[in-house]
Amino acid sequence: MELIGTGVEGLDEMLGGGIPRNHIVTVLGAFGTGKTTLSLQFIMEGLTKGEKCIFITLEEAVESIKMNAQSFGWDLQKYQDDETLAIVKLEPADVKTTLTRVKSELPAFISKFKADRLAIDSISLLNMMFPDEVKRRTQLFELYRQIKSTGATALLTAEAKDDNPRSSRDGLVEYVSDGVILLLFNEPEGSKETQLVIQIVKVRRRKHLRQKKPYLITSHGIEVHTEADVF
Repeated sequence: MELIGTGVEGLDEMLGGGIPRNHIVTVLGAFGTGKTTLSLQFIMEGLTKGEKCIFITLEEAVESIKMNAQSFGWDLQKYQDDETLAIVKLEPADVKTTLTRVKSELPAFISKFKADRLAIDSISLLNMMFPDEVKRRTQLFELYRQIKSTGATALLTAEAKDDNPRSSRDGLVEYVSDGVILLLFNEPEGSKETQLVIQIVKVRRRKHLRQKKPYLITSHGIEVHTEADVF
């Protein structure tokens, strides 16, 4: 089984070497845990290896995404210029147009672009566009099927519930995905410090580390400290 590096120091070690090619992995976490950073790091790892990548954003404008990446020293513009990177902005406010693009244009675009890696930030906003749970479930399964048919390896971000940080807002993506990576705030009782913690919940057909490990969002991206313990 070919494994794809995430570009995140320590995370590949937890994953047993990386993400299996053509798997779809969800990064689940609350606001501020670094989901977008991790997805950008995953895309940058592919670009530096000469792979073709697509980043789909529903939350931020394209220029904002590029500025965020630049703050970590990642120059996305040069990869756009040489056409190895496509950044696509979908508008959550324009539900009809966005759903049409996702259903009829996105799979063909991924295939035509010959993308090796795909990131969607966030799948939660996309799911919220569907009017009821039945529609959400049906369309989510169809989207995952279409992504897999392109051969790309995908990393999707999802918002966690406020009252249960181990579950997505729609309660669906973690069941459909091949893998789930949890990003959590660890706030021990009586402590004034908040620790960022990562945990691999599942990776289909692969052994992986199940222990929680601390991580930092540094000036050059996320670093997982596999040698350290969670306090």
